[in-house]
Amino acid sequence: MSIDERPPVIQREHSLNDVRAVIPDACYQRSAGRAAAALGLATLVYVAPLVGLALSHTWWLTLLLWPLAGLGVSGLFVLGHDASHGALLDSRRLNRVVAQLCMAPSVHAEAAWDLGHNRIHHGYTTREGFDFVWHPLTPEQYRGLGRMARLRHRFEWSFVGSGAYYLRTVWWEKMWRFNAPGKRRAAIVRDKVTLGAAAAALFAVTGVVAGLADGWVAALWTPVKLWVVPFLIFVHVIGWTVYVHHVSPEIRWWSKKEWSQFKGQMDSTTIMRIPRLVNRLWLHNIMVHVPHHVDARIPFHQLPKAATAIAAAFPETVRTIRLSLREYLRATRTCKLYDFEAGRWLPYSAARA
Repeated sequence: MSIDERPPVIQREHSLNDVRAVIPDACYQRSAGRAAAALGLATLVYVAPLVGLALSHTWWLTLLLWPLAGLGVSGLFVLGHDASHGALLDSRRLNRVVAQLCMAPSVHAEAAWDLGHNRIHHGYTTREGFDFVWHPLTPEQYRGLGRMARLRHRFEWSFVGSGAYYLRTVWWEKMWRFNAPGKRRAAIVRDKVTLGAAAAALFAVTGVVAGLADGWVAALWTPVKLWVVPFLIFVHVIGWTVYVHHVSPEIRWWSKKEWSQFKGQMDSTTIMRIPRLVNRLWLHNIMVHVPHHVDARIPFHQLPKAATAIAAAFPETVRTIRLSLREYLRATRTCKLYDFEAGRWLPYSAARA
């Protein structure tokens, strides 16, 4: 066979194992000391504003402490999320206990989170019909909605709606309301019952203690002040965080036939640069999201090192940006509906075509 008659060389598509191969072994080393320090700091950052809220009767101080308490819930949740992946500590059992405790202030049942987030979202990131987190509608699907459902979609996909979306779709429908079939069902029901009973008891005890000290108004208001409002602020923070990870004019969602693990975890995630203090106190490198999706076993303190290695090997794929309000508003203005065949975001006007 002559040179001209040789069959063409077919380039093999990258796989996720190709990416994992460039991650240094040191990035998988867990540290009990780093984990304990982060958990201690996160607990302090959460408890301190709670104590202030419990002691404060000044409206302006309450308004100042609420966001700090909500961010405190977020910081614990991020570390609980790491533990739920089995990445925080060496012990599988201890990881689960830490995950349950850290997720308690955000009222997340860890066993249900493990199924929805760890197995489904990470297993099928941005795949049409599989990944339920911020899954976009097509113009045809949007046209099939009723009037109220359309209004809800417009609100939840607006710049102020990320918390409402997360609360309804992820927290309620895919965790608390969802009844998992099969062998996971018993563990999920057990976590829901335990967490629900503990939350109800804490809410009731807080009301009784406040009522005995300051009367019936305090009995009604104090549980809302200490537990409900910080939870709602957390919901908005986590909804916004997940949104910016996977929704952008430059981030693709994939049809079932086009999707691959490499595309979902590399092309459809991002790395965001944020202020160092904010990252240290509350976010614990969760914005370094590409290596976390490439391999969720990497502990939070090793994510920047893994990101550097991945970006050096795949510079044309890894997307790194500075987080900004302008970038977020651009995404919420542009990303409304999706054309899976063309692989592009569409405005609501596309549904009228």
